[in-house]
Amino acid sequence: MFNARNQGLCYAVIRNINYSASMDLEGKDALSVIIVGASGDLARKKLLPALFSLYSQGFMPDRFHVFGFARSAMSHEEFRARVGEHLTCRYVPEHDCERKMAEFLSRCHYVQGSYDSPDSFMDLYQTMKPLELGRAHRLYYLAIPPSIFVDVARAMGRAGLVTCTPGKTWSRVIIEKPFGSDRESSDRMAHELAQAFPERDIYRIDHYLGKEIIQNLLVLRFANTIFEPLWNGRCIEQVQITWKENIGIGSRAGYFDEYGIIRDVIQNHMMQILSLVAMERPATLNAQAIRDAKLDVLKHIPPLRLEDLVVGQYRRNGKNPSYNEEDGVPRDSVTPSYAAMALRVDHARWQGVPFLIRAGKGLNARCNEIRIRFRPATSNLFSGALSSLPANQLVIRVQPDEAVALKVVSKVPGLKLTLAETELDLRYATAFNVVIPEAYEGLILDAIRGEKSLFIRSDELAAAWDIFTPVLHELEQRRIKPEPYDFGSEGPAAAGDLAARHGVEWL
Repeated sequence: MFNARNQGLCYAVIRNINYSASMDLEGKDALSVIIVGASGDLARKKLLPALFSLYSQGFMPDRFHVFGFARSAMSHEEFRARVGEHLTCRYVPEHDCERKMAEFLSRCHYVQGSYDSPDSFMDLYQTMKPLELGRAHRLYYLAIPPSIFVDVARAMGRAGLVTCTPGKTWSRVIIEKPFGSDRESSDRMAHELAQAFPERDIYRIDHYLGKEIIQNLLVLRFANTIFEPLWNGRCIEQVQITWKENIGIGSRAGYFDEYGIIRDVIQNHMMQILSLVAMERPATLNAQAIRDAKLDVLKHIPPLRLEDLVVGQYRRNGKNPSYNEEDGVPRDSVTPSYAAMALRVDHARWQGVPFLIRAGKGLNARCNEIRIRFRPATSNLFSGALSSLPANQLVIRVQPDEAVALKVVSKVPGLKLTLAETELDLRYATAFNVVIPEAYEGLILDAIRGEKSLFIRSDELAAAWDIFTPVLHELEQRRIKPEPYDFGSEGPAAAGDLAARHGVEWL
């Protein structure tokens, strides 16, 4: 085992060695997946089921083990019982399901410990060592609050848990947003994590990038010649990205009230989607080229101004409580549960095109979609049948049911010339006779393979924070009160005024 001093020396050597990050696992290699925070909902309901799905499809090596680590007292058997409650055989025939689950659960182990204790992580190592039998790759998933990422990384480093055999084995770490609360805190976190893991081995996960429909954006744009010639301000009038939930903050009050909707959803999920929509064609499909193209978009978005932002907070409507009545929320909280904004991309391709973003909780639907509205026809050859031709729209629905739809004008069947707006609709669930993977399945597999295209690079993160940090500080320093909106509504009325000021309306 490497001690902390040897580990530091080893990484100094690794940084000067150029080897493929996508090194495949060999049959003789062991893979240990360590979930820090294994007693939490994310681990039990998302991560461990995703690992089981990968295992049941044959994506894991023979010497594969899962190690759960958390503060809760639990035996291996109790941990396996909790894990088993959420496993489903999506990829396994029914008659083989019980056997496959038993095989997977036998590979799951649990260690109790303190997150900031090197001794606790040494206990973890002692559990891993006899199962790894020498050469092993390690993937750490920090399913814990971001406030303790750095403590955990330091403790792992001091315990010498980060393997270091250049060109032979690797240790990688996956972390979940939020990555800080502004540019300064994000930079500080990145610096501290780098003391244990080099940037190459840090995988900042945004599970939205693992959704099939988001991954399809590159294919839709660059594999279909009908779209790319139209993908510019000459043909596109506006781009809208919407994220809506019809529930309140529920049990997440402690976390949400500290961060708010902009930090929770917009700075990460929605900016990643925007960058994929607006990016230039990457030189290749490798991770560096794709992330370079996304970074270029983010750097061309000026910082958000307060006059281009509307923040809201849901209020009581019937049995649904107001935001300030939720358990754990201060009665005078000014944390927004809704935000709408107009951004622009200062790039030749997107001159004059507003990018409207809105996200909120306690709204009238559960929905995440991208709407691209093309410019309306300048002349109407069919004015006798329809007084004005509606603009074409491309709708990319991320959830609840993934789909791509193109709104066009068509002739209604019959002996008269009657026109109507119709929809060419591709629904993933019915168009493809396959099981659509959960987002975490693909992202965890990418991390194992060393494929970083769908993970966020540190400079991308910094550029995204630069867009929002000034206005976030202004909101907080001035304690600007969000506009109230009824639970179950479309959101604040001022959002419509914001769109109108930019010459468009919400679609």
